[in-house]
Amino acid sequence: MKIRFLTIAEIEVDEAVSWYQKQSDDQDLKFLDELARAIGVITAYPLIAAEIEQDIRIFFLARFPYSVIYGIDSDGIVIIALAHQSREPRYWIDRVPF
Repeated sequence: MKIRFLTIAEIEVDEAVSWYQKQSDDQDLKFLDELARAIGVITAYPLIAAEIEQDIRIFFLARFPYSVIYGIDSDGIVIIALAHQSREPRYWIDRVPF
């Protein structure tokens, strides 16, 4: 299944990686590994995550306080946000429909 990120979600990934890069030498790589694992699970099992809005799902990263907010459209999976768990809930809702 094809995965695509909204531009704003790509920016969120870049910001998180940048922040973790400043924390220690390899935290950014561990974060990217965990994000890749999550994307792999989502790709293999798109309906695995809880539905939080109609056709919108949330997948929590295991070792970091982030979640992947995504939807499924006719072209595949659309990553709407990489949401930090302490950020205001549903801040990303105006990004839908994609």
